[in-house]
Amino acid sequence: MSAVGRHPNHGSTEESVSDLVSRAAQQVSELVREEMQLARAEMTEKGKRFGVGGGLFGGAGLIGFLAAQALVGAVIAALALLLPVWASALIIAALLAAIAAAMAAAGKKQIAKAGTPAPQQTLDSVKADVAEIKEAAHR
Repeated sequence: MSAVGRHPNHGSTEESVSDLVSRAAQQVSELVREEMQLARAEMTEKGKRFGVGGGLFGGAGLIGFLAAQALVGAVIAALALLLPVWASALIIAALLAAIAAAMAAAGKKQIAKAGTPAPQQTLDSVKADVAEIKEAAHR
């Protein structure tokens, strides 16, 4: 017989059920611990990638904002070929303000459509569940 099949204390060829359960519990515990270490390492790696990706998106947003400013400056300069610079800047500023006002109005309308930020359907469902549990408990 192999050494694996022998019980260390009794010399028997079969291990007791308690020894088998104990070893299985130990192996499951070890397996869970190793899986947690693997998950932690994977999440650390993913976290680093998300951090780098977020930083790159932030940088792209900043560069995009600067590009938009440069474009506005170019449009003002182009319009300044026909009008005085102050008038060109005033026209572009008024145009941008009108666009911002329209976007703000559209945003306000969408927020009004959304209603309260609380998940109303879920709250109603939970209230109904609680009422049903109370009713069942009183029977």
